[in-house]
Amino acid sequence: MTLLTFHTDGHALTWTGDGEYLRIEPWGDDSIRVRSAQMHEVENPEWALLDNPKQDPDAVSVHIDEEHSTAELRNGGIVVKAEASYDVYGGAGYEEPRCELSFFKADGTPLFRESARGGSLDLHARRFKPIIGGDHAVTVSFEAPTDERLYGMGEYQQNVMDLKGCTLELAHRNSQASVPFVVSSAGYGFLWNNPAVGSVTFGKNRTEWKADATRQIDYWITVGSTPAVIMEHYADATGHAPVMPEWGLGFWQCKLRYWNQEQLLEVARGFKKRNIPLDLIVIDFFHWPYMGDFRFEKEFWPDPKAMCDELHEMGVKVMASVWPQVAIASENYAEMKANNLLVRADRGQDIGMMFEGPSQFFDATNPAARDYVWNKCRANYADLGIDAFWLDEAEPEYGTYDFENYRYYAGPNQQVANVYPREYNRGFYEGQAAYGRTDEIVNLTRCAWAGSQRYGALVWSGDVGSTFADLKAQITCGIHMGMAGIPWFTTDMGGFHDGDINSDSFKELLARWCQFSCFSPVMRNHGDRSALQPDGTMKETITNAAGEHRSPSGADNEPWSYGEDIERIMVKFINVRERLRDYMRELFAEAHESGHPLIRGLFFEFPNDAAAADIADEYMLGADLLVAPVVEEGARSREVYLPGDGETSWTDLRDGAVYAAGQTITANAPLDSVPVFARNGHDHGLAGAL
Repeated sequence: MTLLTFHTDGHALTWTGDGEYLRIEPWGDDSIRVRSAQMHEVENPEWALLDNPKQDPDAVSVHIDEEHSTAELRNGGIVVKAEASYDVYGGAGYEEPRCELSFFKADGTPLFRESARGGSLDLHARRFKPIIGGDHAVTVSFEAPTDERLYGMGEYQQNVMDLKGCTLELAHRNSQASVPFVVSSAGYGFLWNNPAVGSVTFGKNRTEWKADATRQIDYWITVGSTPAVIMEHYADATGHAPVMPEWGLGFWQCKLRYWNQEQLLEVARGFKKRNIPLDLIVIDFFHWPYMGDFRFEKEFWPDPKAMCDELHEMGVKVMASVWPQVAIASENYAEMKANNLLVRADRGQDIGMMFEGPSQFFDATNPAARDYVWNKCRANYADLGIDAFWLDEAEPEYGTYDFENYRYYAGPNQQVANVYPREYNRGFYEGQAAYGRTDEIVNLTRCAWAGSQRYGALVWSGDVGSTFADLKAQITCGIHMGMAGIPWFTTDMGGFHDGDINSDSFKELLARWCQFSCFSPVMRNHGDRSALQPDGTMKETITNAAGEHRSPSGADNEPWSYGEDIERIMVKFINVRERLRDYMRELFAEAHESGHPLIRGLFFEFPNDAAAADIADEYMLGADLLVAPVVEEGARSREVYLPGDGETSWTDLRDGAVYAAGQTITANAPLDSVPVFARNGHDHGLAGAL
């Protein structure tokens, strides 16, 4: 029997040895997918990658060199070289087959390679650690350029632009969305196509991806001359975001929480009375009797259809919050548990969360559970006029993040946990599409995974604090989320936790956050506001007619809730947002067609400007507007770097001053102003508005 175990399977290259099945194949233009499994053929699970990526078959070639035990697969601009060996090595005393992979651009430029054996170290780049009675924990190690810069990976609450040197948890938490796609300044993008809980380290000596439990190794690589090209390939491989409807371009109003129908209507009427533009208003959580009832509580919301009709007459869309928890007290709990529609704890009490009572999450990885929940929401929300859904708790947020203790329809939580938020959004997207809303699907969600963008996911950054440090971190969150292929991003204006509406410090933060939000993909006001009331209480205490506790309602959060000065600033930027409509429409169309993010690090538009590569406190909104939010309390000016070369100029949209690129300036920034600069004079109608 020959020792040469390279074979071709159509355009794919395969190798076997020592129990391993390795498959390398083209997967979209200039892209390659690698899969490896122990003691079984590789599988094609429904994770991030689409089954039928755009592909030029004429760009693909496979060559096997039997004499030298090597093989090469080319796909347009990318090449993978495989080198097999069959040496007797070390203390084992028997022949050990191996296959090592290296990746190159088509011109021969090295991208990265699997970590070497290391002589007597006898290292394995693809390591399968058996889980007794189960599958494997895996580690894949690469030698990557030490001077590369890395962007993407979703949302981690840190003010770090270049991820080289970082270790990141591959798991979701409230305000953390792990989306395992990273773009390198060396000219490649890398997707870890595996929803298992794990980690990644982008070290100087090696890059190392780990999955705590999995069936196989699965990753995808693409190359491109610019970050924009890489993002185009990624969108083709994992799906494009839909077209953002018109009502996604303006201002959204929310608070924790409008607790009854009349309060919500009075707020919307207040916007109209004051001539403040409003596109959408949100009904937050616990408008239901119990979690998992998926309906309005009649005592507080007696006629939702009439409410929606009045709001629609005002030109205001309505969004309602849905939580995936099903309380033990819910009218649907017994039926859902009997039909295996809930997540299950492997040990101990079968409870996922205790907030406002014990509950368990519905199993969004189960198609039957997705259908059940959507059908409840269709009848109790969509049929009454609700236009969109706020898919909260999408991680899901377990009371304790004991990932290993839960099991889904799709598999053990440690193997599949990170796909949950995508499947949660998928259920509502497919339900709304079947309902006839194909061109109007936007669902606000607190988490995402690779591919979530194709299901209309507008990801917000979670329950972050109301501090300037948190505001600063949202800039990098937005940039990295966009580079992970999720172009629709928003934040809670002012942060979520503990914003005191009577505090001058918080009012300043809210004004600065409003300015950032104005120049974000979606401008949305929300937060759990506090205020000391005359009776000494901090929040309203709400009970139903039977005397049962209901979730408290935070302090007011409308523009006029903060005094005339803050109202004036907020209204100013809501009107600036109106002037941005045409530009935002163009950017959302670009995101839909090409996968380009709306919020872009300076490196995206200026990849050849080394000084722009690691700037974390300013960004581009599309190709034309440079935004430099004020992120320090008390600051009334800030330094701004203006990227580019001699062909680029920057116009300050406040005073019309024109600056050459490649310099740092000090920009004035009074409380009612944010530094925004137009590239080469493309002001998009904002001149004089700021």
